[in-house]
Amino acid sequence: MRIRAAAVIVSGAAVLSALTLPATAQASEHTDAPAKLRSFASNSVRPKDSLGNTKFSNAVINGGKDIVLGVTGTKSVTVTYTATDQNGVALTEAFLWQGTDSSTTDGITGGLGTDDDPTCTETATQGVYNCKAVFNIHPATDMKDNGVAGKWKLFLGAWDLYANASYNDDVATTAIKKASTLTADATPEPVKKGKTITVTGKLARANWSTGKYAGYASQPVKLQFRKKGSSTYTTLKTVRTNSTGVLKTTTKATVDGYYRYAFAGTATTAASTAPGDFVDVR
Repeated sequence: MRIRAAAVIVSGAAVLSALTLPATAQASEHTDAPAKLRSFASNSVRPKDSLGNTKFSNAVINGGKDIVLGVTGTKSVTVTYTATDQNGVALTEAFLWQGTDSSTTDGITGGLGTDDDPTCTETATQGVYNCKAVFNIHPATDMKDNGVAGKWKLFLGAWDLYANASYNDDVATTAIKKASTLTADATPEPVKKGKTITVTGKLARANWSTGKYAGYASQPVKLQFRKKGSSTYTTLKTVRTNSTGVLKTTTKATVDGYYRYAFAGTATTAASTAPGDFVDVR
């Protein structure tokens, strides 16, 4: 993912052009997200006396939902937040990062930046700004390491109209998860009442390292049934996937209805539900 820092127009910030902002805010070339994040958090861009007074609040990442990524395409993730500073806000920066310490190389295991600087608009209340940042995430290039699936943090930084820098590396958290797929096939069809049917399927999830989906082993998956004419599924049993993500179990068919598998998801993988497969009982 590329990052571009450019001047943003903020109400009441006409003096911005006269400021000498830190080097990270002046960069015109696209830079690496983790490197720029570390640069912003490092001592080199902090005021010598203390940090600025910009405070961040009301941060919402992706509408409060997990960020689910497959292996292709682009996922646009919107982050909204409030920046408050009685000295005004000239510029903000936003990063999604994973790790233990945003100011050290070893402390960052993953970093994502925005293509464009966040936009901020001053509200009717002086010194209070509503901001929005958009992260365009490309799984094929940004998520090559499967190990980065899981919890991520939101890093926000800002410069006020006097070029004082502020930052908070844990404003909010989100989960970036691998997309999963699930199938279900009930046989035989049709079947005599009271006879046994076999329900097979497969649970797979995105592998960011290979750019393909691969079977998800040793995962609990629910076999569910919905009677014809009903809108509610009930759980019949829990089945565990084998070493290649395959599911297979049996159950007795008593009435017409739909069988499906449902996976609740994990800390690294999104939930998924197979389409119901109809079985005609005669």
